This record gives sequence, structure tokens and C-alpha cells, in this order.
Amino acid sequence: MDTGWSCVLFDLDGTIADSAAGITSTLSHTLEAMGKPVPTPSQLVEFVGPPIMDGFAALGLNEEESHRALALYRRRYHDRGAFDSSVFPGIREALHTLHDARLPLALATSKPELQARRMLEHYGLADLFTFIGGASEDEVRSEKADVIAYVLDNLRALGVDLSRPVMVGDRFHDVEGATANHVPTIFVDWGYGSEIESTGSIAIADDPEDLPALLLGEALPATGSD
Repeated sequence: MDTGWSCVLFDLDGTIADSAAGITSTLSHTLEAMGKPVPTPSQLVEFVGPPIMDGFAALGLNEEESHRALALYRRRYHDRGAFDSSVFPGIREALHTLHDARLPLALATSKPELQARRMLEHYGLADLFTFIGGASEDEVRSEKADVIAYVLDNLRALGVDLSRPVMVGDRFHDVEGATANHVPTIFVDWGYGSEIESTGSIAIADDPEDLPALLLGEALPATGSD
């Protein structure tokens, strides 16, 4: 695997942050408040990572219900769910190593951008990122391909070298969204995606400690594309 990357785009939930508890509890509370059936905890984890409106649609909510659910979800998540999370062990050190190596880092998440920035600031990681990009508040920009395109546009405007960008994420949405923008993906094995979701990625990181080797050199011989 070529490791001459010019910049790295990171997913947030399931890649940097172990945020499932806050997301699933908020989603459960939202559905209960709307009188809707609540999936089991293991089923709720499937909704961690993808755009939240896609999750509401998958749960059978119509467009009007989804917008009401979104307002309930965001209020509860802002007040209680966002910080019911933690940084995966080893991620903080990996990000500092990459930053110290002067490799530009960006965030590309389907979480609303302001909330994503708030979380990274809470973790003390925001200053490591050249650009923090996420979904728009109206959810018009929430699909991963659109978020990645938006992040790349902003990095370009900031003068970042985009000759060899790479995405790091844990769900097939990351792989597909990056591919739509002609960006390869390194899939992380500690997140919420299943093994089959790594299909199309160029490598798999088993632990956060693997990331500096994969992104700076001495690539590990793992791949999700076989």
C-alpha cells in the first residue's frame, strides 16, 4: 500500500470516539417520546455512524415524523448524550503522532458540524485538525459522500495538498462516500461496522496504534478488498 498520503480525513463516531452509549440512549429516548417502538440495544448500534435522518427512515418514520424526531434527538443529545462518550484508547496518541509529523488532518462526519467541533474541543483534540467538517444543521449535507466533498473543498481553499488524500473510518458509508470522491479508505476494526463493511477499503487497522504506521510508512499487510 502506498503510504505517501498528503492529508487524512477521519470519521468521528466509531473511529475517534466511542460514542455509541450517548447516541443509542438518545435515540431510544426520542422514539419513546414519539410513541414509537424502540429496537433492542444491539439493533440501535446499527444507527451509530450513518446520517440520523437515514436512521429515522429505516425505523419507519415519515418525513414529518423524522423532522420532529430530529428536533427531539438534537436537544437531548446536546444536553446529555454528546459527552456520554470517550476517545478510544490509543487514538489520542495516534492523532498527536500524525499531527507532529505535519500530516494535515481533517474531520469528515455525518454528525452536525457544530456538535462535532464541540466534542473534539471537549476531548482536547480540536487543535490537531486543519478543518472540522460535518453535516449541515438542516441535514441537507449529511450523506458521507457530500460531507467528504465539502471537507475536500475546504481543505483545497486552505491550501492543503489533496494529491493523495485518504479516509479513515469504521462503516461502509465511509468507504462508499470516500470512493465517490476518488479517495481510498483505511477501515478501523475497533468501531461499529462489521467485517463485511470493510469491503472496498485498502487496508484494515486492528488497533489505533496501527494508524501511524499505515499513514506515515511501514504499512501493515492487511486489506479489506480481497
